Amino acid sequence: MPEQSVLNLFDPVPAHTSERLGNQRVRVAVLVSGNGSNLQSIIDHIEAGKLNASIACVISNREDAFALERAKKHQLPAFYLNHRSFPDRMSFDAAVLEIVREHAVELVVLAGFNRILSTVLLDAFPLAILNIHPALLPAFPGNQAQRLALQHGVKIAGCTVHFVDSGTDTGPIIAQAAVPVLDNDTEETLSRRILREEHRIYPGVLRLFTEGRIRVEGRRVFISPGEQDSNDFLECPRF
Repeated sequence: MPEQSVLNLFDPVPAHTSERLGNQRVRVAVLVSGNGSNLQSIIDHIEAGKLNASIACVISNREDAFALERAKKHQLPAFYLNHRSFPDRMSFDAAVLEIVREHAVELVVLAGFNRILSTVLLDAFPLAILNIHPALLPAFPGNQAQRLALQHGVKIAGCTVHFVDSGTDTGPIIAQAAVPVLDNDTEETLSRRILREEHRIYPGVLRLFTEGRIRVEGRRVFISPGEQDSNDFLECPRF
């Protein structure tokens, strides 16, 4: 690992000795590059007792990512890794994997992480890396999904939670939420409407994962029945 490539911004307790309340909590690593509003939504659901998970660490490839401030505010282990300090994508992912393993992570969650993962992480966490994308995949993968939705004149947009594979937003789809595209929408107004749905369905999918209710067969994902009303988040709002 290149010298000074990893900056430990906040790591208050050894990861393997942190207290777990009640049933065993799934330990989650959240990878971020920006504002971290989805990270905040996950934190809020955990602190409200709605999600049986603990955030073991937060890792960003951008030192100025506000998500790191969110992590420190909630006393979560936070790390900055400068991807430019590494010779290639695989060596950067190896450094991420080292931190993740040190913190006994069981699930990796991408929350606005602007890098494509290599086989280093994909092989270490098969069907245990999630991403959320601001479009109804398979439409509009990659960057600028909201702009492309407006340019193509779609009437319905939305967001998708999916497993991560070696492609760009091509992994098996777990859940989606739809929003209307209004005649006077801009990229900003549409993005805000989609983001509200992201904050709703991402923690819900994490809950399904922690409850062991997600089953994958090929490209299809099936959700096992749970407690009554526990799948409410899968119902899209009417519009």
